[in-house]
Amino acid sequence: MQNAVIYARVSSKDQEREGYSIPAQLKLLREYAQKNDLLVTHEFVDVETAKKAGRKNFGAMIKYLEKSPNCRVVLAEKTDRLYRNLRDCLTLEDLDLEIHLPKEGQIVSKNARSQAKLIHGIHVVLARNYIENLREEVKKGMREKAEQGIYPSRPPLGYRNNKLEHTIEVDWEKALISKRMFELYSNGQYSLQEVWKALKREFDVKLSKSHVEKLLKNPFYTGAFYWGGKLYAGTHTPLISQVLFDRVQAVFGGHNQPKYKKHQFAYSGLLRCAYDNCMVTAELKKNRYTYYRCTGYRGKCDLPYFREEQLGEQLGQILKDIHIPDDILQQLEHAMLNDKGRAEARIKADRDRLESKLLQIRRRIDQAYLDKLDGKISDAFWEAKSAEWNQDQQRILAALEAFKRPSQDGVQNGLRILELANKAYFLYLRQPPAEKAKLLRIVLSNCKVDALNVYPTYRKPFDLIFNRVKTKEWLPGLDSN
Repeated sequence: MQNAVIYARVSSKDQEREGYSIPAQLKLLREYAQKNDLLVTHEFVDVETAKKAGRKNFGAMIKYLEKSPNCRVVLAEKTDRLYRNLRDCLTLEDLDLEIHLPKEGQIVSKNARSQAKLIHGIHVVLARNYIENLREEVKKGMREKAEQGIYPSRPPLGYRNNKLEHTIEVDWEKALISKRMFELYSNGQYSLQEVWKALKREFDVKLSKSHVEKLLKNPFYTGAFYWGGKLYAGTHTPLISQVLFDRVQAVFGGHNQPKYKKHQFAYSGLLRCAYDNCMVTAELKKNRYTYYRCTGYRGKCDLPYFREEQLGEQLGQILKDIHIPDDILQQLEHAMLNDKGRAEARIKADRDRLESKLLQIRRRIDQAYLDKLDGKISDAFWEAKSAEWNQDQQRILAALEAFKRPSQDGVQNGLRILELANKAYFLYLRQPPAEKAKLLRIVLSNCKVDALNVYPTYRKPFDLIFNRVKTKEWLPGLDSN
């Protein structure tokens, strides 16, 4: 006599209360075991949906079978009672079991006939399709319920589901807690932590701070609710006014405003320590003098404190090192404008050439069409040549269209950069520290500082300008003197 376990399941507690499904399954399976000389060692019953893996007693059955090598038979009424998802199917398959499904007349095992395995696989797929379809229908029903103004789920604190009338009603005992919560937070003098403590003290309720925040942001209390990302007007009784709710949201907005430092330091975030690569930070001394120092996150280093004025003088050298003399600037501008003129002339010549070619193709098409009408060329020749000419015409039109598209004026951008390099240092000398820092951030991508020097990394194209200033090689053939 083989040992076996029984598994029975209903998909809802309502079916369980009806009092027929589980008993009917157990009776059928017990009788089947007796007729087939099987000894039932354990019975497992689940009263919940099978749309997800992890059913409580299904899991207990798996553990029992893993620890009981002498029990390799599972009895279930039919496929959709045992599993409705592929994961559970594979779990049982890995245990090398013999599964009996009396209502389907199937015995499935590793050694079963291929036809039996095929039919069982079809049943598994159908069971999965059933649950997917059921899920879609449930979602559809919930959406229709929301359209009618009825919240299709469990309501928040202060409300409860009326299961007899299928509506949502006020739970007046808990509604006092919700109202008090909104009243406390609306005046802006209480933090979420303080509201949470007050509710615990006044009503002896255990709510987490995050739950309090979630409730305070829920429009359900004003008579509306979100479902599927859409706001619906509910039929339930509002507990607070829209004015009070808006005031609470305004308090949240105020609390979320960014906190600005009392003092804004000009070069903060611009520099790194050359000794340990930590950031250089600033602090105010005697409420009057600004000093910069290494943050020291990697331990004490040799970078001294710098007064803001002293550091500003050192940083000015960065802009001095990219200064383009006035005479060089004029020659560079002249060369760039000449290049621009030549480029514009080339573009105009290319456009004129394309327009002339397009006119020529159109004339050929017109003449060939007349030749076709006069019988001078065959239809086949006309179709082949017209197709070829149309392709050429489309390519030319696309090229001409490209000339009409607005393009960035690289020459103008280049001229602005050259003018900035020419004037930056003199502008820097006349600016307050905050404006000096803005100039430096335009020119630099990184900058390190030690006790004596600064080590800048210039952004493009200021790195090129820096090299040209150093080598005096501005343009081929251009005399730097």
